[in-house]
Amino acid sequence: MSPINLLKQYIDATNTHNFENVERLLHPKAVYWFTDKTCTGMEEIKKYFEIAWDTIKEEKYSAADVEWLVVENDSATCIYNYHYEGYFKGKFIKGSGRATNVFVKDSEQNWKIIHEHLSSI
Repeated sequence: MSPINLLKQYIDATNTHNFENVERLLHPKAVYWFTDKTCTGMEEIKKYFEIAWDTIKEEKYSAADVEWLVVENDSATCIYNYHYEGYFKGKFIKGSGRATNVFVKDSEQNWKIIHEHLSSI
């Protein structure tokens, strides 16, 4: 699998709202930078995802204008605009922001996400 395919799988996994589907795509040393919090370790990342899914019901997440800055044998980096929509307190909302994802190969030579940085526009 390529990092390009992994990004698509990651978006699909995020939209299942089941962290087990997301976790299998993450490197064990993953670090996430969200607008309001830095998460290190799988438990912190899981908690943040689950709070977000609980806050915005039926959330659908997508990526647009993906640009691959670097794709090498063992690492890759992309930037994109993210979009989300769902229901917050019963009202339909949507929004967007910017994202950076860093991919590396693990010890078994499988691509994994080791870093994500999301920020609102």
